[in-house]
Amino acid sequence: MCINPEFLREGTSIKDFYDPPFTLVGADSKEGGEVLKSLYATINAPLYITSVKAAEMVKYSCNCFHGLKVSFANEIGNICKALEIDSHEVMEIFCKDTKLNLSPYYLKPGFAFGGSCLPKDLRALQYKAKELDVKVPVLDAALASNLYQIERAIQMVTRTGRKKIGVLGFAFKAGTDDLHESPIVAVIERLIGKGYNVKLYDKEVSVAKLVGANKDYIEREIPHISNLMADSIEEVLEHSEVVLIGNPAKEFQDIEGKLGNEQIVVDLVRVFGSRVSDSSYQGICW
Repeated sequence: MCINPEFLREGTSIKDFYDPPFTLVGADSKEGGEVLKSLYATINAPLYITSVKAAEMVKYSCNCFHGLKVSFANEIGNICKALEIDSHEVMEIFCKDTKLNLSPYYLKPGFAFGGSCLPKDLRALQYKAKELDVKVPVLDAALASNLYQIERAIQMVTRTGRKKIGVLGFAFKAGTDDLHESPIVAVIERLIGKGYNVKLYDKEVSVAKLVGANKDYIEREIPHISNLMADSIEEVLEHSEVVLIGNPAKEFQDIEGKLGNEQIVVDLVRVFGSRVSDSSYQGICW
């Protein structure tokens, strides 16, 4: 079976056919894929061959994302109008950022977002919209969806039926010691509250080395976490029935060979590359 999803817009379909961003072929056999590929020999654009199911999902993903972008821009526009700001100028400048805004950077399935910027600014704009009596269901849904991903991670651990949990990486971003609104900290807090025996390791997070706002935060908000911190990956692995990987620090990529046969990995960041879920390994989105 083969499919060839089209990405043609009404009114510009001929131009789109001859000048596409890419051509997509879904094929369940190599021979079928090659036949379809040959039909596009004269089209100067990248051509991707994948499975039929993946090709179908790419098509749906593209159109859903386009719809999401329209709705997002409209919500920003509605807020701008209420504040007497030129919404088109705002979005024109927004689109100049091709490193983050219009890029693959944030489009990698995985765990929840966190840190000191994204949650705070989403809430700030939600609050302002409420003051202005402007409905922003897309922005509202972003935070709700993020909370669901945290809940999903907790459920993945609880479904294992194991009680001794080791967490590798709990700063919100690898290579930093920032715990502010770290979603993995939210998971840890919930697991502790449910009675799980948790041990943590993150080489960037050391209570003795923390200073300033980060030190104040851990002492004020999560002081008990410091009592659960291990000095090495090996100490966490020795403790754990379930190993929860919370950020993609490079040192965690090498633990696969150190795992026991009975240990289960719950991976929130795809630290083992292309590995997919099986009886001893669960990826949150793969």
